[in-house]
Amino acid sequence: MAVGAWHLVTSKLSAVLPDLAPWHSSRDFRLLWVQGLVAFFSSAVAMIALPLQIKDLTGSPLAVGAMGAVELVPLVVFGLYGGALADAVDRRKVLVATESGLALLALLLLLNSLLPEPMLWPLYVVAAGVSALAGLQRPALDSLLARIVPHDQQTAAAALNSLRWQMGTIAGPALAGLLVAYAGHAPAYAVTIAGFLASVLLCLRLSPAPPAHDADKPSLRGIVEGARYAWSRPVLLGTYAIDLAAMFFAFPNTIFPFLADELDADWSLGLMYAAGSVGSLVLGLTSGWTSRIRRHGWLVVCGATAWGLAIAAAGWFSNIWLVLLCLAFAGAGDMASGLGRATIWNQTIPEELRGRLAGIEVLSYSVGPQLGQVRAGAMAGWTGTRAAIWSGGVACVASVGLLCLALPKLLRYDSETDEDALRHKAAQAEREAREARAGETRDAREAGTGAPAS
Repeated sequence: MAVGAWHLVTSKLSAVLPDLAPWHSSRDFRLLWVQGLVAFFSSAVAMIALPLQIKDLTGSPLAVGAMGAVELVPLVVFGLYGGALADAVDRRKVLVATESGLALLALLLLLNSLLPEPMLWPLYVVAAGVSALAGLQRPALDSLLARIVPHDQQTAAAALNSLRWQMGTIAGPALAGLLVAYAGHAPAYAVTIAGFLASVLLCLRLSPAPPAHDADKPSLRGIVEGARYAWSRPVLLGTYAIDLAAMFFAFPNTIFPFLADELDADWSLGLMYAAGSVGSLVLGLTSGWTSRIRRHGWLVVCGATAWGLAIAAAGWFSNIWLVLLCLAFAGAGDMASGLGRATIWNQTIPEELRGRLAGIEVLSYSVGPQLGQVRAGAMAGWTGTRAAIWSGGVACVASVGLLCLALPKLLRYDSETDEDALRHKAAQAEREAREARAGETRDAREAGTGAPAS
């Protein structure tokens, strides 16, 4: 009886706990997972310290929200170019170069913070530089996942990656809040530098990821080709549009310092930034069920709707603990939507276009938050902080509903029947078989027995 009960418990837990298949099947996935944890932690520390320093220097919500405007153009330009670059060069080299650049920018923040009177303009310059490097890096990073993880493990890999991101963004804001409150901005920037240097070392251990032999050099024509492919696929358009709308209307992070002041809870600022990640972490730790989902479009839509509703509630409530709870629910909804988007992208996009489409993906989930920062800062200055938050959540829910009506194919997506998903699955199987045959031939030649018969 005891053995049977134990097996029942373990089977139930395995259905809920994260699916670890990608971790076991791919060495490069394990390296990328650890590298991402370190990099996300470092970025989260700077993400909190930088707007707090702008707030301390200016006291203006508009000045803090202006970070989004400063970061927008570099993100758009370099995100699109980074997509074309990822299809044309070794993606590992792109990761090493951009992580090194981020470490140098963090060094500039550290040096500026050590001045007797830190200057404001370098903070915006560094923010723009970070945005440019992120735009170059993310397509190479995102396009690696479809290459190193089997087709049927994409949702599990996305869940593990999201879990890693949440772990970094929970610890990062908490540490940044403590560092800035008790030691100043300089120690936070020093931690960021150390993290990026460690990330560079991990990236150097990745296997080379060269482009296809017939890959073209990065060009405007190549970028346009990727954009045309995305435009011709309503399912992809739906994932991009819903994420853009959700982040534009309901991304109030930049005005959290003012919300904490208004609720007379300055101590809660770090918790506000971390609450969404806590919700995502809880969903990630119980994400085993997502590996069995086939209708990933519904996951995108339901997650984005939950995000908007929770953000609206966070702006409506005046009790700080209810606000934090709502932000945690918002994070869980955002992660669910993100898992659906990542799975659709990695299951349907051809390998030869993966980098360029990853560049468009970067815009869909990065431009929205940047514009959302501007919207939140401007609305807070006009209507007040809480009104800017709850009205954005309501607008998010309305826009998701309208987009579902305009792009119904997103809700009909099924990974077992979608033509693009089936085509991508067959192409990946053929590529893996070709690589296996090449490995057998190489081993046979090295052993001096000649190539095996095909």
